Amino acid sequence: MNWIQAIKNYEPCCAQEVNDKEIMIKFVDEFDDVLTRNNKVAHMTSSALVVNKKRDKVLMVHHNIYNAWSWTGGHADGDEDLLHVAMKELNEETGITKFSHISDKIISLDILPVYGHMKNGNYVSPHLHFNAAFLFEADEDEELIVKADENSGVTWIPSLEIDSYSNEKHMKNIYFKILSKLK
Repeated sequence: MNWIQAIKNYEPCCAQEVNDKEIMIKFVDEFDDVLTRNNKVAHMTSSALVVNKKRDKVLMVHHNIYNAWSWTGGHADGDEDLLHVAMKELNEETGITKFSHISDKIISLDILPVYGHMKNGNYVSPHLHFNAAFLFEADEDEELIVKADENSGVTWIPSLEIDSYSNEKHMKNIYFKILSKLK
């Protein structure tokens, strides 16, 4: 399915998603190159929230730029298969290879603010990530690998302790929103 159609078909679960979906669709209709970072205002990203088989833990990485525990994910960089982007980033950022998607449909649609920061010696201006998130399940016994250029830690966090690990309030809301969909 076309990535734009996947967003249009997404059934929002709350007012935030209704509004974010509407903005994304309007932006995609009006502006070029939303699938790449060439669009400096907003561009597509895809993330993976990964739970263990008992679904009581979440796999998280300690993100170097944000100095925060977070899900895995990254830029679409022209890839129209947002599920593929989430799977690729999950593997690259954690090293795990044995995982499965709980659904091949988008589980959360969010506009995420990115504050100005330095990356590879260059300043990246503030912008927005139009993020499509997917839900995965993985074996928590598989070896985890740190991707040092992006994160400084990879670990399984008890779902009920996300508040203790994540220091980004807006992200905690998204994690809990997704986890509530498991019930």
